[in-house]
Amino acid sequence: MGTDKFAWMTDARDVEREYPTADVVAKLRRLADALETGRPFRIQVAGERIRVPARARFSVEHERGDDEDEVEFQLKWPLESGDPSESDDDEPVVDM
Repeated sequence: MGTDKFAWMTDARDVEREYPTADVVAKLRRLADALETGRPFRIQVAGERIRVPARARFSVEHERGDDEDEVEFQLKWPLESGDPSESDDDEPVVDM
């Protein structure tokens, strides 16, 4: 039997990291520049390099619990066939 070329699509991952305010500000500026130009970009999260396509949708989520509020900025896009790491190396990289 051959390998499933879509196996990478089923790898679940949920990572959350905290950063100093100055680092977050710099990362958000770099993300905003990439979004504003309408270009795809790469972002490194917890050691994994991820390609975010230009077609990604941006959303803001608010959650309220018993003892805290949370705001999340999210970029979402549907997975397509092919290797998720395929992209141009000249895309900006934002390390998270």
